[in-house]
Amino acid sequence: MSTKQKRTPTVRLTAFWDTSGIVPLCCHQPQSTQAYKTARLYSRQVVWWATPVEAVSALHRLVREEYLTREGLRQARKRLAHLRERWTEVEPAESIRDSAERILGIYKLRTADALQLASALVWCNHRARGHHFIGSDQGLSDAAESEGFTVIQLL
Repeated sequence: MSTKQKRTPTVRLTAFWDTSGIVPLCCHQPQSTQAYKTARLYSRQVVWWATPVEAVSALHRLVREEYLTREGLRQARKRLAHLRERWTEVEPAESIRDSAERILGIYKLRTADALQLASALVWCNHRARGHHFIGSDQGLSDAAESEGFTVIQLL
């Protein structure tokens, strides 16, 4: 008589992913190992509408800086396309622009980072407590934490 071992159901948690958390899932970076582990737990990814553009920009920068080959770029773009099929994008909206303007008056962030954080806030209806924000940008992570998110910083 064989005994079947019951498998524990996989918990699929949702989190907002900054582009700095997405790029290490596409190509090898110092944060890649932690990003893969985090992605297994927070497999429902929510991103800002412009995240694909920011990710492609980062990948091309890595090629220019010779950290990534042309073949590596091709593979990274393929991984990005795979992620993009599964994630949820927060579409541009006036409320995001308004939140980003407020955020820029409080935190020392670049425009794109303010839009990332504003998108995360709109995603959770400005109730950040109990919601997770994932990335590797220190300034953006600090601002997200100040807004009430539980931050998982990829180091």
